[in-house]
Amino acid sequence: MIKKQEAIYPGSFDPVTNGHLDVIQRASRIFDHVIVAVANNTSKKALFTIQERKELLIEATKPIKNVTVETFDALVVEYARRKKINVLIRGLRMTSDFDYEFQIALTNRRLAEDIETVFLMPSEQVAFVSSSLLKEIASLNADISSFVPKVVERKLKERLLRHD
Repeated sequence: MIKKQEAIYPGSFDPVTNGHLDVIQRASRIFDHVIVAVANNTSKKALFTIQERKELLIEATKPIKNVTVETFDALVVEYARRKKINVLIRGLRMTSDFDYEFQIALTNRRLAEDIETVFLMPSEQVAFVSSSLLKEIASLNADISSFVPKVVERKLKERLLRHD
């Protein structure tokens, strides 16, 4: 019996960007199944609820058949163990991400040496896109259509440009 190779791509995805989608597509070509795991990170002030982020990801990843979207509220290595998956995907946009991502990978290795971290780089057209930058640009009513899927663009504008 051939073991199915699975991986988890964890993150806050607040909101999902074309950079995230690029990494998801790359991972889907390498692994038989990829779980995009939306973290309930209470240390970050999220613009969208965890359920909204999950729904946006489900919509954005619909064309990728071997991807599912879930939420989790634990250490990612604990979540991976529960799922019996031993590979975590992390995206590296710029060299500035490396120090932070390397620190996380080493910490995860210390917590669970049987779980490996694989770094994937998005294409250069989307490598500079971050959710934080995106939210700032969107709040100023700038065109964000090249940075996010249509469904996210619509939701961001609804959320950030409300005139109460």
